[in-house]
Formats: sequence, structure tokens, C-alpha cells
Amino acid sequence: MRNMPSVLVVEDESAIAELIAVNLRHNGFRPIWAMDSVTAQKDLDAGLPDLILLDWMLPGESGLVLAKRWRADPRTQSVPLIMLTARGDEADRVAGLDAGADDYIAKPFSTKELLARIRAVLRRRTPEQAGDALTVGALVLDPATHRVSFEERPLKLGPTEFKLLHYLMGHAERVHSRAQLLDKVWGDHVYIEERTVDVHVKRLREALLQAGNMVETVRGAGYRLTATPAVVVAVAVADKAGL
Repeated sequence: MRNMPSVLVVEDESAIAELIAVNLRHNGFRPIWAMDSVTAQKDLDAGLPDLILLDWMLPGESGLVLAKRWRADPRTQSVPLIMLTARGDEADRVAGLDAGADDYIAKPFSTKELLARIRAVLRRRTPEQAGDALTVGALVLDPATHRVSFEERPLKLGPTEFKLLHYLMGHAERVHSRAQLLDKVWGDHVYIEERTVDVHVKRLREALLQAGNMVETVRGAGYRLTATPAVVVAVAVADKAGL
């Protein structure tokens, strides 16, 4: 049992929770069921699971509120989180991802797809193999220590943003389409929407603070990381021209 990945299932509908739990057990996972936010928080306080399946609509605090809180807490911010909800509109999916979810599954869903998404999230949350530190301009990423700094000041990145930055810095100045990033960073992009890339790029830029403009959007093509952002170049040209 100790080697079985644990999954905290936060779901108030007992029939759905039991269906998920049965399928998790049959596929090598150890489910922990919490039917509301209070119970879920107690379970997290007792020990961190390997992954959280979080329903949006819960009695008391909503899953969206919980996701934001857990992502803001250093102790729980790195726990993989998948949101389950009947709200399938694009705006709701984006809200769930913006709240910190790694993936989003709209009800009704197949158990096969759910298990595939769980495995995909756990795979991409696996730490990168240690390698040489990468430097682009004043931005430095060290895979061995899982640290990122800009102008020698440390930055805090979530695991997915770290992996995304690691790939972009390893292929700096190149333009990467959303599909290419899904393939290289997420791996199993069959179950991930391209819109997910935009959400994580937004999070990455916010986490990079002053270095955020180094991640450029190339209209109609995708994204690239550059040591000379267009904004910086424009300022330099203006200074040179005496404007």
C-alpha cells in the first residue's frame, strides 16, 4: 500500500466518488475520499497525497476557492491537481486552470480518460533529470537544485512552469508552436488542450517578474524565449536615437 500513489478525491456526490475510487484501486492507486472542503483540508493537514481530484461544486467553499488557497500555500502548491466539474464552457476551463489546476475534466467523463489524465499529470510532474545549468541573459535555471534566478535574485516557479521554462531556455530564440510545447513539455498531449499552454505561459511570465517579457508571443506561430525582448530592444533603439 505504501508504494501505491495516493489520490485525494474531493467530491460531494457519493456515487461519483465511489466510481472513481473503485477505478483508482483497480489501477494501482490509493483513493482518499473527502466530501467537503473541511474534510479535504483535514486530509491534507494529515499528509500530502500524490494528486488531488477536486470537484468545482462543493458544499461550503467551492473547488475554485480551494484550488487558489492550496496553490498559494507553499506546503501544497506543488501537489498535482485536476478539477472535475459539470461546468464545461471555455471560460470555466480557463478559470479552473488560472486557479492553479494542472488539468480540467468536464462531467460526464470516461474512467479511461480520467486515468489517462491522472497518469499524464503525474508524468509531467516528475522532476527533470539533473543536468547543466542554463543561462539566457541574466536568467539562470539549475535543474540539479530546481532553482531559477534573474539578476541573481531567486524566483519561485511551480513544477509545470519550471519544466516549461527549462525547455524554452534549452531552445532559446526558437519559436515553438503550442502543439510543439504540448508534445515536448507535457508529453501526452492527446488529453491536453492547446489553451492550457497559454495559461501556463501566463503563469510563467508572472512568476518571472521583470524577466517575464523574455517569453515572447509570436503572433500566429507560438512562443519563444529570448535574451533581448522586443520591449528592451525598442528602448535601446530609442535611447540610441536620442528619443
